[in-house]
Amino acid sequence: EFVVPRSIPIIFAMLRKSSCLQVYYRILVFLCQGCVSASFGCTLIVAAAADLMPLEKRLVLPGCRVRYTFGSSGMLAQQIRHGAEFDLYLSANEQYVDELIRAGGAHASSKVIYAQGRIGLWSAKNLALSDLPSLRALAMANPAHAPYGQAAKEALEQQGLWSRVANRMVFGENVRQALRFAETGNADAAIVAWSLVKDKGGQLLPAEWHKPILQTAAIPVRSRNREAAQKLLTFLLSPAGQRVLAQSGFFPAPTAPQSRSASPVR
Repeated sequence: EFVVPRSIPIIFAMLRKSSCLQVYYRILVFLCQGCVSASFGCTLIVAAAADLMPLEKRLVLPGCRVRYTFGSSGMLAQQIRHGAEFDLYLSANEQYVDELIRAGGAHASSKVIYAQGRIGLWSAKNLALSDLPSLRALAMANPAHAPYGQAAKEALEQQGLWSRVANRMVFGENVRQALRFAETGNADAAIVAWSLVKDKGGQLLPAEWHKPILQTAAIPVRSRNREAAQKLLTFLLSPAGQRVLAQSGFFPAPTAPQSRSASPVR
């Protein structure tokens, strides 16, 4: 990692005050910018489901700048199909990855299930599930394109609550926006990804209430940095990567990661 010495800002200030030394100032700025750029050997652009936002600072790749674009899995898949150039796609479910592969937008050999997600209930007043029918508004991600929204709806249906709250739903574009509705008081509670509320006093809902949320990844065909994308996938499946996921509220995928390793993309 490139570290700017404490003396550099002082030198810059001295040079800028002297008109005859401005040329040296410009040269020094150019050289320092080159040093910062050289500290990263590559840039990896990742399209990631919003439930992964708490991991942004932890899912890194040594020597490579990792830039994340967060959103709902369905919307991100649509962007990739329409030509968006992402190096790696981290979806919150398997369906959108499979559809993208069938559409020719991602390499089938790179597909891997790296974790299992869960949903949680959050409210500022620590409300219980039995309180939901009496709420003014309940937030969740739009089930039309967000896997966690689909799971939340399935859970409410399984508990016989959907018909009682359907007309009070507030849909977010993704789980982070849905949680924000509840945090700002625009909704009384939210059912979102457990990874977003595990450290905020959220209540983990039973996995049996909805279909498994299989966090799935693949490398898009337009990826310009497949080697780096493969390295990040390898890290996700490694014991260290699985520990990071577990600490952030994710659960092991149905089968061991070692048996699901993605094949290198050529």
